[in-house]
Amino acid sequence: MCQDNIILKRFLCATIFIAMIVSCTEKPENIIVEQQQKIYPVLKNKEVNQLLLIDVILKDTLKPAVLKGMSINLKGTDVNDLSSASIFHIKEKHKIGEDPMLFSTLKKLSEEITFKGNFKLNKEHNYFLLSCTLKENVDITHKVMAYCESVATMDGFVAARPLKAPKKLRMGVAVRKHGDDNVHTYRIPGMVTTNDGILLASYDVRRDMSRDLQGDIDIGISRSLDGGNTWEPMIIAMDKGEYGGLPEKFNGISDASLLVDKKTNTVYLAGLWMHGVINKEGKWIEGLTDENDEWNHQWKNKGSQPGFGIKETSQFLISKSNDNGKTWGQPINITKMCKKKGWWLFAPAPGRGITMHDGTLVFPTQGRDEQGVSFSNITYSTDNGKTWKTSNPAHNNTTECAVVELSPGVLMLNMRDNRNRKDKSKTNGRAVYITNDMGKTWKEHSSSHKALPEPVCMASLYQFNINKDNCNNSVLLFSNPNTKEGRNNITLKASVDNGKTWPEEKQVLLDEGYGRGYSCITHVGKDHVGVLYESSQADMTFQKIPLKDLMINDTN
Repeated sequence: MCQDNIILKRFLCATIFIAMIVSCTEKPENIIVEQQQKIYPVLKNKEVNQLLLIDVILKDTLKPAVLKGMSINLKGTDVNDLSSASIFHIKEKHKIGEDPMLFSTLKKLSEEITFKGNFKLNKEHNYFLLSCTLKENVDITHKVMAYCESVATMDGFVAARPLKAPKKLRMGVAVRKHGDDNVHTYRIPGMVTTNDGILLASYDVRRDMSRDLQGDIDIGISRSLDGGNTWEPMIIAMDKGEYGGLPEKFNGISDASLLVDKKTNTVYLAGLWMHGVINKEGKWIEGLTDENDEWNHQWKNKGSQPGFGIKETSQFLISKSNDNGKTWGQPINITKMCKKKGWWLFAPAPGRGITMHDGTLVFPTQGRDEQGVSFSNITYSTDNGKTWKTSNPAHNNTTECAVVELSPGVLMLNMRDNRNRKDKSKTNGRAVYITNDMGKTWKEHSSSHKALPEPVCMASLYQFNINKDNCNNSVLLFSNPNTKEGRNNITLKASVDNGKTWPEEKQVLLDEGYGRGYSCITHVGKDHVGVLYESSQADMTFQKIPLKDLMINDTN
């Protein structure tokens, strides 16, 4: 009798096991699995990096279904670059939100991994995010590739629909994130490479809120000694403190621009200081304290006015460093030296300046004229930064700009143009002008308002000098949101004909997500391009792109 019971139990167990196998090999008819990939940078110093969006669609909501697992393929990725991978449930498509629900996480990784969990599918679309965390020592020129093969439910397995045009995602570094060092927001990137190959990044340290001046804003510097792979702790390079008896929220400095003197390796840092608040009527407000909420902007109404004094107009400051950006001297004020008294504003254009072939130092600058209309120009020094001169405006109704020297003595100024707010036609594009007399006169370039579309945003222009077949050549590089609407699709572009054309095959999409869109370019060694930009994934994102990725099909 006991033996019969044992046989019966064995039979029942075998029957149940076979039923489970049959059940798990069946494909539930009410579930579809779709996947999408966005071109986002995958960043060090960031816990959650979006690799893949997986949509588990439950067609029959009356029939309960439980997600038990996901199979992910990481072929094309060096899994030694990853410290972990995770699956999160998110409420909205492509929006991580403040509290994504963890489905499962893995620290031991291989090319094929399976996440196990338990999630009740209770609506039509169930969005899951495949994320990874990079190791601290990862080489950021590496890439990540992933796709979903299948999901497991309590009713069986469902193969995921193939990923359309899968891509390897580029890595980078989150140099500054929202909330780092208890700072609300970091904005306005600038970046240069010193003669010693050290990368210096500048940015606004917006301590209390994200908005522009006026506010408690300092200029921060980050340094990288290894080509952008790691970055040292932040240095505060410009901070007016509680100047003039006013609290720091009424002594902000913003819109930094960096410049390396190639002859001496001195680094210059320009910034715009606002003392107090000039109201809409153009009058400086007396007696402000921490309790006051008055605010105005140097570009709004009469937020900065004619004159030279700190109670009349925003101030143009320049500081310098003789030790590769470790320490910075007290800033000098060049407002009276360079600003015309009738101009409402004279300001640095954020980003970077250049050293010309003859040693002249050039900052791109901007301002507002006697009628308050914006313009773009240059400010330069021929005596190693002792004195500075400012040029005539290159164009009006333009603002933030970038400068390069096309050939000895010939400068190109690439400008943000306010006309593009309304112009979304074929004539939408960056304004581009040329001067061969240091800005006394300017001539419109053939690419102006044609070649480089913009949504009206700061951009970066850089001349990358290369040695090819023992000949010195150069390529122009440009970065901005490559769109006429919205600050998304941050793209790095190359031109081999001095900016006349910017072929699509010489472009690299860095981030298709929406961010604030500002960027700055420099060289990293002889073969790589460094881009610091306001990405959809971090306040200050750095990526290192092989120059060869931009020079595909180059026959020049």
